[in-house]
Amino acid sequence: MGDAFRPCTMRRTAEGNSVNRLLDPPLACQPLVLPISRFLSRAATGPEALAITGADGDITYAALRDRVLALAAAMQALAPEPGSRVGICARNSAAHLVALLAAYAAGRVWVPLSPRNAPAALDAMLDMTQPSLIVADASSLRQLSMPADTPLILLDAEEAADAKAETRRPVASMASLLVTYAGRTPTLPDRRDEDAQIIKFSGGSTGAPKPVVQSVRCLHAQADGIRDFFEFTDADVNLIVAPLTHGASCFVLPILERGGRHVLLDTAHPRTVLDTIARYGVTTLYAPPTLLYALMETSAPPPLTSLRHVIYSAAPMTPQRIRDCQQFFGPVIETAYGQVEAPQIICGMRADELREEANLLSVGRPSSVATVGIMNAAGALLPAGESGEIVVRGPLLMNGYLDRPEETARALVDGWLHTGDVGEIDERGYVFIRGRLRELINTGGFKVFPGEVEGALAMHPDVVECAVFGVPDAKWGEAVHAAVVLRAQVPRDEHALRDFVKATLGSVKAPKRIWWVDALARNAAGKVSRADVRTAVLGDSSASRLA
Repeated sequence: MGDAFRPCTMRRTAEGNSVNRLLDPPLACQPLVLPISRFLSRAATGPEALAITGADGDITYAALRDRVLALAAAMQALAPEPGSRVGICARNSAAHLVALLAAYAAGRVWVPLSPRNAPAALDAMLDMTQPSLIVADASSLRQLSMPADTPLILLDAEEAADAKAETRRPVASMASLLVTYAGRTPTLPDRRDEDAQIIKFSGGSTGAPKPVVQSVRCLHAQADGIRDFFEFTDADVNLIVAPLTHGASCFVLPILERGGRHVLLDTAHPRTVLDTIARYGVTTLYAPPTLLYALMETSAPPPLTSLRHVIYSAAPMTPQRIRDCQQFFGPVIETAYGQVEAPQIICGMRADELREEANLLSVGRPSSVATVGIMNAAGALLPAGESGEIVVRGPLLMNGYLDRPEETARALVDGWLHTGDVGEIDERGYVFIRGRLRELINTGGFKVFPGEVEGALAMHPDVVECAVFGVPDAKWGEAVHAAVVLRAQVPRDEHALRDFVKATLGSVKAPKRIWWVDALARNAAGKVSRADVRTAVLGDSSASRLA
């Protein structure tokens, strides 16, 4: 492929049959429906610009394009069924990013498999999705068990021969495939808007993860929403340190479409992250709050003046923690709210908005690709200021849950996604989350949403993090309990903290008991799991001591 390559639609013959190949030079070019065209178009107009930089070396847009197309051709040869699934289980690396983009270019469905999951969880994911091809690095391979006839692409070239001998399966290294298929282009996939593009697993705070089918349409909407909301440019340098298998992947195409570059790290060691930001002039960092907290504990950090976007997601932050982050990183803290069912950008908040006191407990305003409403149990939309279930509609929505029509029908009703989150929208249009429907606490006949109590606790300057949950109670039916992480060396005063909540919410919603903990239990996606916190404090009193 020369630098003149431009993505184009399939050429039609006189008989109306599609010629399924990429044309160079193109004959009848129109915008492709394929999400990968966002990257390919930028590679055509700026081939010499850097797309990836960092420890793996510098990779230009042209070089990245050539690797992606060659590997896509290899994927089509190894898994020839159009629309078949490619499972990728690997740590962050340039090779991982190439494989992800190649799956898009090959017209295959990407199944991200986090090596942070337990082997049993990964086995369940493989069983549900049945990938026709697996891509993995050597360190993640031992986590997987899969049918012996499933082809494997190993990202570590030196490990491929050993893996073939150990697993007795078809194994090729990515490096060897890039040599074999160099200069080749994949067959142009015939993909429609509603065809599956990604199958990701929900990482909610309750229940087992579910396989979520995200379509070509959904991925386009996600990329549009993120690109436009955060106004990325070709000057952006995005640090990918959160796992590519999760929310970090949502920023890959928006940054590449704008001509920016990615820096990939396979370690979240705080000093390494901060040094990388300073060394490469990182402008954009997407991270869960836990990573930001760890970075702030680093002594003598390097200057972080290049940062323009520090975007947190996956879990809320207390107002005090937001202020701490603004002081440490600068006035660049932003947030985004999404679910796997409506990925990443249902709502968002820019840095200037998040500096306003009234917005510290909000997840922001709806993005351009999502319409957000509040609905009651009867299915009626509620006015501003009233609480109910957060519902979403628009192009960002999933197709549904893989092979689970009943669960899909419950989640998608009349075009609205029922998020399971309870909240409200204020008169300005800002969205506030109060809790999960399934975690509703019924205490003495009163309905209490954990998120509402957590929001009140979070306003206390000594509270770092908290989780609220219900506990069976002979008098109340359920009692409100809270697990609280305090600032270091702050005295524990249950009565004072309870009175603080009472002043805001009243005595019914104030915690009947408070547990002091050093940290809150989280799931593989980094979200606080109220169910696991509840189990920890009630089942292991040695780990968490009641005041």
